[in-house]
Amino acid sequence: MTSTTPTNLPLVLLVDDSVDVHRLLQARLRHEQFQLIGATSGAEALQLAETMPVACILLDLDMPVMDGFEVLRALKDKSSTHSVPVIVLSGLNSSDDKVTAFDLGATDYVTKPFDLSELRARLRASLRLNHLLTLLAERADVDGLTGLGNRAHFNKRWSEQFAEASRYGHALSLAMLDVDHFKKINDTYGHPAGDEVLQRVASVLQSSCRQFDVPCRFGGEEFALIMPNTGPADAAKVAERIRQEMADLQFPRHPEQRMTISIGLAGTDGGVGAMNAEEWLESADKGLYQAKRTGRNKVTVNNLTPSQTLRLAKAG
Repeated sequence: MTSTTPTNLPLVLLVDDSVDVHRLLQARLRHEQFQLIGATSGAEALQLAETMPVACILLDLDMPVMDGFEVLRALKDKSSTHSVPVIVLSGLNSSDDKVTAFDLGATDYVTKPFDLSELRARLRASLRLNHLLTLLAERADVDGLTGLGNRAHFNKRWSEQFAEASRYGHALSLAMLDVDHFKKINDTYGHPAGDEVLQRVASVLQSSCRQFDVPCRFGGEEFALIMPNTGPADAAKVAERIRQEMADLQFPRHPEQRMTISIGLAGTDGGVGAMNAEEWLESADKGLYQAKRTGRNKVTVNNLTPSQTLRLAKAG
């Protein structure tokens, strides 16, 4: 019973085995600032909640095969749907049912027959809650100075991309970037000048990498760039473009002092071999320090063929 109307409005999932309830709410809520999609069973609801960016769920308790309590428990047990607000709909006004629903993680409880004005108000409140939770989650992963993903965001995305490359044999590259002589800028021109340099590096990363790349601030003056489905040769071109653009910049606070970056890159055209995600990161980091030791302002590339990843993994 899902709607296929294209929209960028938040999605509200109605879970009820009654077709009449779906028709009623589709008609009465059609002018609201959300899109209502439907499921008539618990199994269908869980599948939709897993595959679509649902912002709120209206959940009937009295359903055959899998009742609302079971659906609610399953939703709250999954990390992907745990934070989605759930408004329980029930024909019963039992205190025990209400207590059970709230204990299982329901946001609200509405009894049938419901007042549509009240239901609209409760839906709007739940959608506001979902929006605030989403903003908080996003901010938790964002570096406050540069606007890039922070170390926690990097850890999460690197783990995901490495797992995907490992499972499907996709190409993957990781670049570690470090600002050359950064301490000198802070010591000579002050921390505001240092902050400006970091912000400009972030701007160069965002403008020079591809849409599917993942730029992050790794910590201090060090940055990371995850390049999914990208072998080391193509990744080196991206890294070189970033290095060159950074070297060409001028800074108003210190126009005579150009800033450069050193980059270490580790990548493969497919297959991660026996290397784990941490060892891959260490390989990119070693490339970065090699670039630093051999003159700075350069890109050092480590092409991780399957045989190399096996040797590196064995070497620890």
